[in-house]
Amino acid sequence: MAFGLAPSPPADPVPRLGRLLEPAAWAACGVPLLRNPREVVTGLHTRHRPTPTTAVVAVLDPDERLAASASFVRRTDLSDGWELRNALLAQLRRVIPHDLRRRVPVRTAVLLYCREGEAHWTPEDGAWMWGLRDACSLHGLRCGAYITLTTAGWHILGEGRSGRQPCSLARAAAPLSAGGGAPGAHRHTAAR
Repeated sequence: MAFGLAPSPPADPVPRLGRLLEPAAWAACGVPLLRNPREVVTGLHTRHRPTPTTAVVAVLDPDERLAASASFVRRTDLSDGWELRNALLAQLRRVIPHDLRRRVPVRTAVLLYCREGEAHWTPEDGAWMWGLRDACSLHGLRCGAYITLTTAGWHILGEGRSGRQPCSLARAAAPLSAGGGAPGAHRHTAAR
């Protein structure tokens, strides 16, 4: 019997995303289906005009009406689900009070992320999913749909529902701004 040190594994040249959810784990979260996903996606696109690397987090009331939303551009150094969770939580805290005193969450947060590439799941999507689920838990919200917006259109990951319009190329005038926030951030709050 020989004792010795095991050789260390070679260094990974590509930084790995930590804290992410695979599609099967996301499906197991019990994310509620949107009754009218096209209306939600179109409304968020019209309000925020996302371009690639823009995240739009929205809070829907029990009747699936928009209660509040915020958009921000993902910093390139944010790659871990924990960091993305903190970015989402900061935006939620700016636009809507938490529901932590409620026994059961009544409002639902959804995330629309505009990105380059194909509509299928990527590790970056997995990090956003982890971040959304954790931010919802910490803010007293139900975790809702994760929607990607690419040149091919919109796609709700984990549900298979999608549409061609709007897409990441459908841009109009400059986004509405409520002021405040960090540079490149836009906050929008619907009447409650």
